[in-house]
Amino acid sequence: IVGDDLGMLIGRRGETLRDLEYIVRLMLAAKHKSAKVVVDVEGYRVRRERVLRELAKRMAERVAASRQPITLEAMPPNERRIVHLALRDHPTVTTNSIGEGEHRRVMILHK
Repeated sequence: IVGDDLGMLIGRRGETLRDLEYIVRLMLAAKHKSAKVVVDVEGYRVRRERVLRELAKRMAERVAASRQPITLEAMPPNERRIVHLALRDHPTVTTNSIGEGEHRRVMILHK
């Protein structure tokens, strides 16, 4: 989706965008059972992925230096996956998801 002043379609941390994608997926499911739907607004998903990768690397360096675990804010599954993948080959830290449901978070720990 491209246009002016589309922040309201993204919502707080992409929540509205995620819900919009879900509604579109439901609408298409009746006729196209296996259709994969991705809704993006002004490249938000790419920007958010870049921000999450940078955050993961910064926090990993903090954990490596202090040897103290850091727990990130609660995130949806697709965002937690980005953090896990960004740090999977890191030499001194590992990641783990903790919590339940909407409160699930990524914890970055020293190996």
